[in-house]
Amino acid sequence: MTDLEHVDEQWQRGLCVVAHPDDLEFGAAAAIARWTDQGKEIGYVMVTSGEAGIDGLAPDECRRVREAEQVESARLVGVDSVEFLGLPDGVLEYGIALRAAICRTIRAFRPDVVITANFRDTWGGRSLNQADHIATGRAVIDAARDAGNRWIFHDQLTGGLEPWGGVKVVLASGSPEAGHAVDTTATFDRGVASLLAHKAYIDGLGWDHFDPEEFLEGPARAAGTRLGVSRAAGFEVYSMGWGD
Repeated sequence: MTDLEHVDEQWQRGLCVVAHPDDLEFGAAAAIARWTDQGKEIGYVMVTSGEAGIDGLAPDECRRVREAEQVESARLVGVDSVEFLGLPDGVLEYGIALRAAICRTIRAFRPDVVITANFRDTWGGRSLNQADHIATGRAVIDAARDAGNRWIFHDQLTGGLEPWGGVKVVLASGSPEAGHAVDTTATFDRGVASLLAHKAYIDGLGWDHFDPEEFLEGPARAAGTRLGVSRAAGFEVYSMGWGD
């Protein structure tokens, strides 16, 4: 018996906003490949460049490496637009500055849907989430609403930038509270390839014998079973509509 609903795919423009390079590749990339195959326009926004993510590399060098890996990873799933906001990795704080930075990107891209990563306190059970993920996801929800109100961050509205109230939903990948999913059976391998593109980061973590395909396959099969397909990516869906 299935208990996940299919994500509504009746939209055309999606903006992915996450804290770090690699956040999308640990679960959402195969869904993004499906969406670009459908002709949807997808943009990536990395709040940081992940420059604190590799112990053996100084931040300036790490930033260069991780940005390059993210651009290649995005290309493998059909995404050409990758923006790095340059906020400091590891010490993001939920608040006005973060909301404003994300709001600006939403107003510029004008998406129908915004995709982020799990920002609940855990990944399920006792596996704690990371602080940057939590701060970014909370700010994404608020910024998706802020973007449509011209009197919030009104100073941004110059040079042709206008309010954008067209975000219908925010999708959070990898949430332990996911109630929806996307069939990724046909694009799972591209999702694996996009994670493999983060080789320097994975090597820097010191994860001996880490197998990206094996890592992604377990959750994908579990979500697929719950959706009634071979493989799937789970999402928690947040409606931006009043009263929904």
